[in-house]
Amino acid sequence: MAKQLLLVRHGKSDWGNAELKDFNRPLNKRGKENAPEMAERLLKKGFKFELIVSSPAKRAKSTAKYFAEAYNFEHIIYDETIYEANTTALLKVVNGLSDGADTVIMFGHNPGFTDLANELSDADIYNIPTAGMVLISFPFDSWKMVSKGTGDLIFFDYPKNSDEI
Repeated sequence: MAKQLLLVRHGKSDWGNAELKDFNRPLNKRGKENAPEMAERLLKKGFKFELIVSSPAKRAKSTAKYFAEAYNFEHIIYDETIYEANTTALLKVVNGLSDGADTVIMFGHNPGFTDLANELSDADIYNIPTAGMVLISFPFDSWKMVSKGTGDLIFFDYPKNSDEI
């Protein structure tokens, strides 16, 4: 069974409070609208998954919860490594995913996510916008086999994408 990885960048965050640590920044109004809207779009595509992994940073956590809610999905795994991770660290997370899950949604941050999408596939994405999603497919039975250039870009979608259609 092929593996599919959906990378989702967290929704737009609130920069209103300068005292707040980056890790604790919440979603702003737009982020709270875009996240459920993108989750709905996935549902409409008939997209299914077995696992959600997220950065524990507040804005990523909130985004993941909107998706989990839309799917009535109970369990989110939080992985410290995803926060502020580069492609090497993110690839380690991917390689460590449970092979019991064929489709995984991972929530995290830029620039790591855009770099990872480009490294794993021929995506050539300049920037994954907030609440943007990139689906990459791999012809493997095991996540351990995922490495540079082994994936195919299935779709790239983001909130403003619908405005142009």
